[in-house]
Amino acid sequence: MKTAKHIGIVACSAEGAALCYRTICIEGAKFMGRHAHPEVTMHTFPLSEYMRCIEVGDWKGVADLMISSAANVAKVGADFAICPDNTIHQAFDLVVKKSPIPWLHIAEEVAAEAIHQNYTCLGVLGTRFLMEGTVYPAKLTAVGIEYRIPEVEDREHINNIIFDELVYGRFTSEARAYFKEVINRLKNQGCDAVVLGCTEIPLLVTQEDSPLPTLDSTRLLARAALRKAVESASL
Repeated sequence: MKTAKHIGIVACSAEGAALCYRTICIEGAKFMGRHAHPEVTMHTFPLSEYMRCIEVGDWKGVADLMISSAANVAKVGADFAICPDNTIHQAFDLVVKKSPIPWLHIAEEVAAEAIHQNYTCLGVLGTRFLMEGTVYPAKLTAVGIEYRIPEVEDREHINNIIFDELVYGRFTSEARAYFKEVINRLKNQGCDAVVLGCTEIPLLVTQEDSPLPTLDSTRLLARAALRKAVESASL
């Protein structure tokens, strides 16, 4: 009997990685039976090491960290890797060239779900580096989906909330209300859904809180990993 593939999680910030891990473990039962889920191994360097590179635009340095984590999970048997962090996917093309195992791309999974839901214009929320970077523009425009990002002042405020609050597990009603205001502005700009493109944002903003349908990048990636893990298994 074939078994599910072993999932490797290349983590960056703790809260988003924990949500991804929990989603795999809890929702694995839908695919494999009660209390079951694929084998999972996670490795993470301190967030400070990533931030040292990100803040100066050293994406090769980011890629080196991701590749090293991938090698660590591969050593203990991981068949493929995922990274529950949107921002560092800016180094993805450098990573896959040297990675010992294949990867899923978080923005590709979000784009696939947007197509499935027939969305045509997405608001993108995340760190300043993510909102101003190429990760989502590249994947969304490739499949004919338009996108919008918040104005500069909102981008800075969102970035501060993420790095000063969300990554530390602080989820306040004030931050939630602010995100709702930003999402409403994106709705007024013609967006028909919003990407929660920082993996901590779904811990703050739920579908019930949002003026637009949400695309939860963390859980979408976890579910894609589950599907890949069990696709060739006979259970």
